[in-house]
Amino acid sequence: MSAPAAAPRTGPNVVPGRYRGVSVAALPPGLGIDEESLRAYFTGRDAYRRTRFVVARSEGRVAVLHVVKAGEVELFSPIVQVTLLAGPDECAWVHDPEVDTAIPSALAAAAATVPGKRAVVVQGRYEHVNFILDPAPLRIVVREVVPPEPAKLFDQAQRILAITEDLPPIELVSELTDLGALAAEHPAGHYLLPCRGSGGDVAGAQVSYLDEHPPQADWTLLGCTRSQQIHEWFYGTEVPVVDFCPKRAPGPQPPVLLTKCCLQEEHTDTAPGRVTVPWGSSLEHVREALRTLAAQQEPVWAPV
Repeated sequence: MSAPAAAPRTGPNVVPGRYRGVSVAALPPGLGIDEESLRAYFTGRDAYRRTRFVVARSEGRVAVLHVVKAGEVELFSPIVQVTLLAGPDECAWVHDPEVDTAIPSALAAAAATVPGKRAVVVQGRYEHVNFILDPAPLRIVVREVVPPEPAKLFDQAQRILAITEDLPPIELVSELTDLGALAAEHPAGHYLLPCRGSGGDVAGAQVSYLDEHPPQADWTLLGCTRSQQIHEWFYGTEVPVVDFCPKRAPGPQPPVLLTKCCLQEEHTDTAPGRVTVPWGSSLEHVREALRTLAAQQEPVWAPV
């Protein structure tokens, strides 16, 4: 007989690392869903060896329990300890077939649809069931420039979170600098943009693109340090610049920031609460950045 499993840790963002350890039990009609009734009902009942949590449902109400079995070697063992993690007044059930319940960030996003609940149980993709207790996702601001659209770095970060099971719950918030709006703040008759491929345009003004090496004109560069360097290489002169570098954006800095810089070609740059990836970042760059930002936060997250 193996030793009883330890109780799950306390704190924010408690998420079972494997939803196969979560069992859903429909209670008999009339059975109370308070801690005393649930303990009396489940103690002594056999549970599968992988079961660590029980989601108890009764007449539209739901509670989340942690259970300890007499052993975890035999296929089934009797439950010897029951702890109520969240009662019916603290719990909500969400059925959303688009939510992958193995993804902590997806669980946190589902929990945000029912604010005020300590525990949110989600029946999601493949009809699998999992829960998040005390959701408090890490809020990461993603700062970049548009066009092109969708904003590449934000889109990449979303795609990484959508398939990653071993990152903590994360909420991404986009902070975008629109080149058209930036140009309107610095009026000029002719703008030079770094790249036609971005699709950038400025209403009411002539626009040229640096990557096409157009004949030199009296223009204002909407760009960054690398664009200025390329302009000087092409034309041998400096140029009026409206700097849009997201890494050097003025104003208050968010506590946790993911951004990019054209001067970084292959490496990420890390500081407390900030990671900067190359302008042409790969998905692996972005994955590394998200892991770094998550690791900087306390407490260090781990699934239960």
